[in-house]
Formats: sequence, C-alpha cells, structure tokens
Amino acid sequence: MSMNQSIFAIPAVCLCLLLTGGCSHKDAVVTKEPLESTHKADQAKTEQVKDEQQKVVAVAPLSSGKVVNAIAAVVNDEIVTLNEVEQESQSLIREAEKKSPLDAATRNSLRRTALEHLIDKKILDQKVKELNIKVSDEEIKQAIDDVKKQNNMTSQEVLVAALAGQGLTFEQYRNQLREQIEKLKLVSMEVRAKIQVGETEMREYYEANRAKYTEEDTFRARHIFFKTNEKAPAEDIKRTMTTALMVLAEAKSGKDFAELAKSYSEDPAARKDGGDLGLFKKGDMMPELEAAVVNMKPGEVSELVYTPSGFHIIKLEERNSGKVKSFESVMSEIENILYRKKSEERFNQWAKELRSKASIEVKELGGVL
Repeated sequence: MSMNQSIFAIPAVCLCLLLTGGCSHKDAVVTKEPLESTHKADQAKTEQVKDEQQKVVAVAPLSSGKVVNAIAAVVNDEIVTLNEVEQESQSLIREAEKKSPLDAATRNSLRRTALEHLIDKKILDQKVKELNIKVSDEEIKQAIDDVKKQNNMTSQEVLVAALAGQGLTFEQYRNQLREQIEKLKLVSMEVRAKIQVGETEMREYYEANRAKYTEEDTFRARHIFFKTNEKAPAEDIKRTMTTALMVLAEAKSGKDFAELAKSYSEDPAARKDGGDLGLFKKGDMMPELEAAVVNMKPGEVSELVYTPSGFHIIKLEERNSGKVKSFESVMSEIENILYRKKSEERFNQWAKELRSKASIEVKELGGVL
C-alpha cells in the first residue's frame, strides 16, 4: 500500500473492530422525537432548503453566460451543488489525464460519476444523522495514531507534511476520518447482525486456496565461483572458462565439492565455508542461479552458469518441499476474509435498497454534466 492510499484509508484494525464488535459507542443510538416537534423540525428544514436553493440559483448565471454554481441534484430535500461536483471530480479528472488527454464529453462523464458518488454520500450522511451516530475525538485520535504507526511516522509534523503533499490540511483530514468512521459504524449497525461465517465455508475456502497457505520450497546449495565479466579481454574469459570446465569435470566425477570450492572458488568466503550458500527460497538468489537450482535434485551438480559477475558451478545439497499450514492455524484469517467479503456485499445491497427509497432529482445542466 502506497502512502497516498494509507493516508486516506481508515486503518484495517479500525475496520475489523467496528465490523466484528458492532457499534458499541453509547452515542450511536436511534432517537425518536415527539411527533409535534418532528413536524416543526421538518417545516424548518424545508424552509432552510428553499433558502439554500434560492441562494445557489441566485449566483448561478453570470453576464458571460458561464455557470458558476447551481443545484446539481436534490436528495431527500437536501441539495448537491455544482461546486461540490466540480471539487469531487478533480481527483478523477487528474487520474484520467495521466493516461490520455480528455475531451469535453469524457470530463462531463467523470463529473456525472462524481455526482453519483455525492448522491450516495448524501444518502448515507442522512442515515447517519437519522440514527444519531456519533464519533468521539478519542476515536479520531486513535485512527490517526494507527495511520502514523502503519506509515512509520515519528511525529505529528511528518503526518501534516504528508497531508500537505496531497493537498489536505490536518483539519480536513480529521473531518474525512470522522466521516469514514461514521460510515463504518453505520455499516456495522446495518450488516453485522445479518452476517455469519460457518466452518464449512471456511474449510471450502481453505481447500480452494491451499496454494496460498503452502509455504515455499527451500534449498541449500554450494557454489564455486570464477570471476570475469563481459568487458574482460577475450583471452582472459577463455582462460577462466577453461579452468571452470576443468573444475566442473572434477565435481561431476564425485570429488568433494566443498574442498574444490576452497581450492578454486574466487568467492572470498568459500575458503572457510566451502562455497555454502545457506538456506534460501525462490527470489533470494540471482535469477540465473535460481533458474538452475529449481530444476535440480539433491546431490546434482549443475553445468556452468554464467552471470554478469562470472561463472558458477552449483551443487544442490538439499531441497525441502513447502509445508501446508494447518486449517486451524489459518482459520481466523479465513474467517476475516470471508466476513469482509460478505460485509461488502451486504452493505452494497443495503445501500442500493436505501437509494431506491430515496427521493432523488438530478437537474439538467446542459453541457455541464
């Protein structure tokens, strides 16, 4: 995960705690107002929305005919402005521009994507308010501490500098975290009780992904090294190869490989350890040496292997097949994987249902969206 991604994301530990532990915060409760006060509040809200709409419309046209701001959508009597859409779409447009130049139609399409995201966000925000979900300063502080820890940030100043590099102030970031934690609590309240992960499906996942839970093969080998390089004179390369082929013949005839390494290898350590390369896995060695080793059986001696640094003779001493981790040792990890997958699926379904019940009016802004 890159720094950019981790800065904006709630740490995984927060997500797990909220999903598995539910919304335990004492403020995260549903409150009901008396009918009369609710009616008055609705009237006041309606008047406020009308005032906001009038203000936005009032600043929409300029003498030049260019739209500065306007109502892009109305979601359950709350407005989404064109300015909000423009701001939301900037990151999408920047990412798209890195790949190729954008025409007007593509920009409008990205603005429409941003508008759809803002509509979804508005609906979730309204649900958060309806359920009176609260996030404490301590929860935000804990999330920030987790971000700093995961990114090895030694001080608050380092975090602030990283945020500035992404065009964010610390206060903006705190607000983003608050919104994200609110949504996580909402997810927990709406999906946690409806999700179960059974042992049967965990075992099915384990069997289907055995390779994922199998440790890599390990190898132990020795080598004899003859130093040369492509820039060396042809005679020197020929002389080195002749010596290497002579030693290779002795190694294949059964002579003690460690003693040959001590006598001929130009690897300084070989004088002491007989060319022992130790225990290693795929990816630990030079590609040329690895390609030779993975196809060998214990006790075999390779042909000459050429690398940019010179010639090598390799003997594979032992090869250990990777062990499969037991189901019991990875059961908790699998449960979390399946739980997150089900949570995401269930939340997407719930959010879709929530949107279908919302009153959404998208305004026609010709040529803008």
